[in-house]
Amino acid sequence: MSALELALQRNKYKHLSDEEWRWFLQQVEGRERTADKLPMFAAIEDWWYPVRLSCEQCSSELTARYKAGLVESGERRDERRFIDLTAGYGVDTYFISEHFEHTDYVEQNEELCRIAEHNFSLIDNRKSIIVHHTTAEEFLASLPFKEGSGLGSFDLIYADPARRDAHGGKVFRLEDCTPNIVALLPSLLSHLTPNGRILLKLSPMLDLTQALKELSAVAWDVHVVAVKNEVKEVLLLSGGSEKITAIDLDKKDQAFVFTKEEEQEALYTIHHTPYTYLYEPNAAILKAGGYKLVAQRFGLHKLDVNTHLYASNQLIENFPGRVWQIKSTIINHKFEIKNANILVRNYPLTPEQLKKKLHLRDGGTAYVIGCRVAGKPTLFYAERV
Repeated sequence: MSALELALQRNKYKHLSDEEWRWFLQQVEGRERTADKLPMFAAIEDWWYPVRLSCEQCSSELTARYKAGLVESGERRDERRFIDLTAGYGVDTYFISEHFEHTDYVEQNEELCRIAEHNFSLIDNRKSIIVHHTTAEEFLASLPFKEGSGLGSFDLIYADPARRDAHGGKVFRLEDCTPNIVALLPSLLSHLTPNGRILLKLSPMLDLTQALKELSAVAWDVHVVAVKNEVKEVLLLSGGSEKITAIDLDKKDQAFVFTKEEEQEALYTIHHTPYTYLYEPNAAILKAGGYKLVAQRFGLHKLDVNTHLYASNQLIENFPGRVWQIKSTIINHKFEIKNANILVRNYPLTPEQLKKKLHLRDGGTAYVIGCRVAGKPTLFYAERV
């Protein structure tokens, strides 16, 4: 029975107080919402779930394991200490903690701390995770740290700043998030061990270029992480060589790694020649800004300076994105197919406007792709490869 169906049957559970009933519904709904993205936790008896927003915002097991892989080390685990300054539901906390002897879970929401303490008692067999009900700023200020003493020092500091203001509205600048990592950065650096690192999880909606400018005191590796062609997270890891990794976790073998300088220096061509195949890089590459380099590396022609679609007359195997075979160019909006999927990139009409103009219905295997080719609005009829 779903949580929605269960909510209509309050009369069957009169023995439960209103508070107990709300908790009961929260557990049923929480498991429904997270069973697929957190299969390990869903299989644990007596696992507790937080409110809906926390379930929606938490990392998936897949992305949490990716982050944990970034901070693996050849060093002995019993010499390493990790702190999660914005721990929330504790998904990232747990999976990253597997590589450390001691972990500090810091969270300002008392109810999330209560849930985390219970859940960690079920899975943290080493009893290595300590829950602290406080803010990131207060916890760091309370540490008995002295420069060079090693006290209060961490091998990894992790933070996932909240992207909502005091009224629940979304914010899109790093300095407006909670905690303010821009202001907190000097403190974070002062609490690292000599080889310690900072890992930040940012919203895909944040301006990555602006965020890197605001945090320019540190050299960051960037990881743009997608799942099924949807960008889920943007990660910044300090102490790297300023590489950018664009990866879809469903196709790890297609990770696209580059530097900002490589993208700036990349060369590409724009031709009017009719093409056979059309390519769109995956969402992670587009978010990471590898627009020119993807053309250079795969020997593709870019359709237009501002059109992030690419073409060739030979099929490129293992291209990190979607590929279509072009069947024809649509002239004067004359098109016989009645069902097709619509895709527009740098085109003067929206998908709905184009669908109406061509008298199309959604569906089928055909694609109508509207874009600019060398400045000219163009329509392709194509099939997915």
